[in-house]
Amino acid sequence: MAEPEMDGIAWSATADSLVRDARNGSDRAHANVTAHRPPNAIGGDHPSDGVLLRVRSLLPEFTGALQRVAEQVLTDPAAASRATIVELAERSGTSPATVTRFCRAVGFDGYADLRLGIAAETGRARSAGWHVDIGREIQPNDPLERVLGQIMAADTRAMHDTASLLDLSEVERAAVAIAAAPRVNIFGASGSALVGEEMQFSLHRIGIPVWAWTDVHNGLASAALSRPGDVALGISHSGETGETIELLAEANSRGATTIALTSFPRSPLAELADIVLLTATQATTFRPDALSARHPQLVVLDLLYVAVAQRTHERSHAAFQRTAKAVHGHKAAKDS
Repeated sequence: MAEPEMDGIAWSATADSLVRDARNGSDRAHANVTAHRPPNAIGGDHPSDGVLLRVRSLLPEFTGALQRVAEQVLTDPAAASRATIVELAERSGTSPATVTRFCRAVGFDGYADLRLGIAAETGRARSAGWHVDIGREIQPNDPLERVLGQIMAADTRAMHDTASLLDLSEVERAAVAIAAAPRVNIFGASGSALVGEEMQFSLHRIGIPVWAWTDVHNGLASAALSRPGDVALGISHSGETGETIELLAEANSRGATTIALTSFPRSPLAELADIVLLTATQATTFRPDALSARHPQLVVLDLLYVAVAQRTHERSHAAFQRTAKAVHGHKAAKDS
């Protein structure tokens, strides 16, 4: 078939400008996404590990024909593992040459290796029980028992994939920076703002000076007052939310240590940050990636919060006691 589309990567010009400006204003080269990535993470040395996670994470970077191949693989990975290269090309409306380019783009030498990688992963998923209805469309007349099973399977898989992606040395660096920071700013929009507020609540209870900003003007004002030693955390599933990128770039330009929580290691937000914490998602009907990212994001931030508490143990313990005592009088009295 003819393929008029050009394969490639299209980033926002505004985001690119912000990333370049922040980099030019700082000599802290960002090598974190690759230098501290676990062996089975995206871009690691073992492409057969987490191949579907790799494809899902790279999907926004693909355009045209490559994107159609990726979507076909993600829609029915079991069928892709059984299909010939010609069959996969036909199902995706592309050509065998495009499928071959796709294989190389995700780290495989050829189609046979891709098939083996997908087959191994779907086999592991079946043995772990994650295959149940993952990727299946939820129908209007589906019983709640089936819907619950699908959501549980998707979230379980997302948690496992997130654990595989997460670089604990990056979590360690983030925890050390937050524990010592005179000021911590958290930036996020929409659903990411809710996740940020949850993190702000947790850190606040252990005495960390932290603010979560959802208003861009207030957030920019706070970011502009950042100093070396401060920390700025930007949360965006896609890593392409313009407001969050702008806020993190401003804090970066003032010398703050910047942390990105995102699902895409090559996104503008990740490229901008000093420390990158990665999550994975498993979308379901009515829960697209941006919504299904919430639970993996909360798990990563819970881990980060506990790591901070460990490193400020005496202060955190004292803060818990004082805050618990302060609010105790507002709890409903128990019947005697």
